[in-house]
Amino acid sequence: MSGAGDTSALAPTGDEEPLVPREAAKSTVWSFFGFRASDIDQKDVICKECHRVVSAPKGNTTNLFNHLKTHHKQKYDELREALASWSLREEKQVCITTDNGSNVIKAASLNKWMRLQCFGHRLHLAIENAMKDPRIDRAVGICKKLVSSFSYSWRRKKELARAQKELKLPEHGLKTECPTRWGSRQAMIERVLEQHKAISQVLSSDRKSRHLLPSWQDTEILEAIYKSLHPLTEFTDALSSEKYVSVSFVKPVLHLFTSSILKVNDDDPELTNTIKTKILTYLEEKYKDPETQDLLNLASALDPRFKLRYTSEDRVAPIQARLMSEMAASLSMGPSDGGTADRAEDDAPSTSKKKKTLGSFFKITERARPTHPPQQALATELQSYLQCADLDSEENPLDWWREHQRVYPRLSKLAKKYLGIPATSAPSERVFSTGGNIVTCLRSSLKPESVDRLVFLAKNL
Repeated sequence: MSGAGDTSALAPTGDEEPLVPREAAKSTVWSFFGFRASDIDQKDVICKECHRVVSAPKGNTTNLFNHLKTHHKQKYDELREALASWSLREEKQVCITTDNGSNVIKAASLNKWMRLQCFGHRLHLAIENAMKDPRIDRAVGICKKLVSSFSYSWRRKKELARAQKELKLPEHGLKTECPTRWGSRQAMIERVLEQHKAISQVLSSDRKSRHLLPSWQDTEILEAIYKSLHPLTEFTDALSSEKYVSVSFVKPVLHLFTSSILKVNDDDPELTNTIKTKILTYLEEKYKDPETQDLLNLASALDPRFKLRYTSEDRVAPIQARLMSEMAASLSMGPSDGGTADRAEDDAPSTSKKKKTLGSFFKITERARPTHPPQQALATELQSYLQCADLDSEENPLDWWREHQRVYPRLSKLAKKYLGIPATSAPSERVFSTGGNIVTCLRSSLKPESVDRLVFLAKNL
């Protein structure tokens, strides 16, 4: 009998049919499972080891991993080795940033990996949740029809360009919404509002198209949507970058949303305030997890631009204790490597004989320096860092740590550990997009090694 929660069942015995692999399988785990040749639709997933039928709805691989882990430990270990072939050492992993895919969330939970929710996806879902209003559905629907009517008519495009010149408006085309990018909706609404006079002039002259014109009520709703969403666009773009530190910005950005950007204003329309409240409530709910909060607090604390400024008072002491604990743990890993190259250059013998200076008689070697108890040294290093002047918010914290790694050798290690976490999964998605642009229908025979090199060159040249 299968245990509680077991999703596998023993397949019928008898003449065993040869198992065929899953069509278009991408995950390594599918190499341990197959389908009967007679199962044309590939509905029943069968384990190649025990011939049990394992439930895998819509190709979800979570149950497949669980089955191997529970019934075939050796095969599960082989799978882990296959994952290790990517040269990703699990003990070096600090956190993974993912979207809300149920299989990814389950995999992180099973492997006990720290997972950070992609800020871009969370903000997108927060806005989608705030847009659930019949008035918004009507206004956005009219907006889509309006844009479509111009997209498929060269005559209207020509008339729109003429009207823009007459009214001295920017000669911009209308933008279409993409369902998977909330920013495209805001861009579509912004362009319609910008070109409202020119659009009205074009459609008013055509009786068959007058119904596409937004009413004054619809225009007010579109303006309310634009007013609430426009400030959020720049934050998403900035946090999706991969050229600078982004994870330490999440906590300050959430604080900025609460204190100003999404703050309810009595002068704003009722719909604008409703949208702001819904977005803020959703984000606060999703980021209230204690582990996530501690991770974001640690990242901000190790950023010399913010430190503990955005950490709540009741969490300041625990975060400092956590930093002290991790600094102490780094002591067992040997001396810090910070400044090793600099010391090597300083200690290198000079080829030309130089005259001794007065200061050279007082130079203290590393061994002769006065030593302090480890715990006291760590506390001094942490307090010295927290009390030093904050870095300008537009400066690069990595450059600051590079310059100060000899002053704060243990903290600099933690900065390397935490500040490399991306706030969104956009960088990895860009790599997939690059791969899709390289492996096209006309280049489908490229070898994996060639694809790896081409993607590397595309992202690094």
